Amino acid sequence: MSLATGAPLEYVEKDQAGKPTKTYVESPVKFGQEHLSRFDVIPHSSSSKGYRTLSSVINAFLPAGYPQSVTEDYLEYQIYDSLQAFSSSIAGLLASRAVLQGVGVGDASASPTAALLLNVLQESMGRVATILFAHKLGSSLEPECKMYRLLADIFNDCAMVLDCLSPAFPRFSRVLIFSTASVLRALCGVAAGSAKASLSAHFARNGNLAELNAKDASQETIISLFGMLVGSIVISHVSTPFSTWLCLFLLLSIHLGTNYAAVRAVTMRTLNRQRANIVVSTLIEHDRILTPEVVSRRERIFERDGVVRWNQSQALAYCQIGCPLEKLLQSLCRDDARQSRVKYATANFGRLLNIFQGQDYILWYDCKASQVFIVLKEGSSVKSQLKAWMHSLLVVHGETSGLPDGTEISFDSMTSKQLEQIRNSLEFLSNRFDRFMETLADAGWDLATAALEVRPGYRLAVGSRSY
Repeated sequence: MSLATGAPLEYVEKDQAGKPTKTYVESPVKFGQEHLSRFDVIPHSSSSKGYRTLSSVINAFLPAGYPQSVTEDYLEYQIYDSLQAFSSSIAGLLASRAVLQGVGVGDASASPTAALLLNVLQESMGRVATILFAHKLGSSLEPECKMYRLLADIFNDCAMVLDCLSPAFPRFSRVLIFSTASVLRALCGVAAGSAKASLSAHFARNGNLAELNAKDASQETIISLFGMLVGSIVISHVSTPFSTWLCLFLLLSIHLGTNYAAVRAVTMRTLNRQRANIVVSTLIEHDRILTPEVVSRRERIFERDGVVRWNQSQALAYCQIGCPLEKLLQSLCRDDARQSRVKYATANFGRLLNIFQGQDYILWYDCKASQVFIVLKEGSSVKSQLKAWMHSLLVVHGETSGLPDGTEISFDSMTSKQLEQIRNSLEFLSNRFDRFMETLADAGWDLATAALEVRPGYRLAVGSRSY
């Protein structure tokens, strides 16, 4: 476009959120012998001084470009998260007062050295608990971030209750109480920190993870300030044991209730074990794909580890994905002939291996123990892991639309028919797997992030051994 026709041009300036702030109108004007461009600036009503001031205050606590720069569930989560932080700040003041009483503030016989040693003991136990908890459950924090985000606050609230109980116990018993509370807070720190990191990565859309975390810290700071202000008023009027406990349980109820609402508001797009159960069983049985929003309303916050369910029914079995080969062999040899000097003797592992030739995993279902064992081969991808979990659902459920033999699968003994059933279920899945993946991707599911393994897994390299 140009001004050659004499028609004015319009330029609309927008902020990072896409809202128009000003309009610039360019029109031709003659100044002496020169032809110049004249610009008229038209401010939008939203760019008034009062609006800009309010917008500046809000932008100090929200990511730049909000709401386009975050996911749709960000605001609802942050509202509930702010409410829980507010109630937790007030409850924390009540717990802190109880701790001060427990260590002897106001007691002439109390020793500062004893209080310092108690603090050292608490810190030491907390740090040891942090290392052990991170080692034991570190791999499961991201796939189950919603559960651990809520569990972290349960740990923290239990620690507050112990702190408030401490003045009622003898001085020696308080050491154990304070140490236990310190361990619970350490568990809270690991679970909350890791889960919030995963949630922040989920909320960030435009590579703004660092800024989103910074704004989240600003939100927590202002909420904590308000919480301490209100808490200072509360603790000055709450002094009797009855009123203290009544106030504490009211605040903790609000804290846990808003935390539960916060994690329920989050719509994760990765397929962990529970979400894979819901999505895959519905897809296979009804040929209908569920969106992340629908699955978010159906999933449980607390789910048993490795449970296999079909359409949210009762637990059918338990699955271990990425397990060592030894566990599969132990199960496979249970009803097989055993040689006296051979730990694992089976005539059927070769047949099972042949079924999964060309696949990135090996699967076996022990129906007596209701256990599925999935051994992942070296180089298995995220989609291969998802395929293995789908296969486990088919095998455990025992009947699949489109299978040549839809009878109930039974593995009481290793028979050719049973092995053929595994082969048929794999063939059924392989013929439809690419279409399943395309459908899941179109529905908005993230198929590039691994979320099925919650423990450090093993990988199997298959090859011939030379002597």
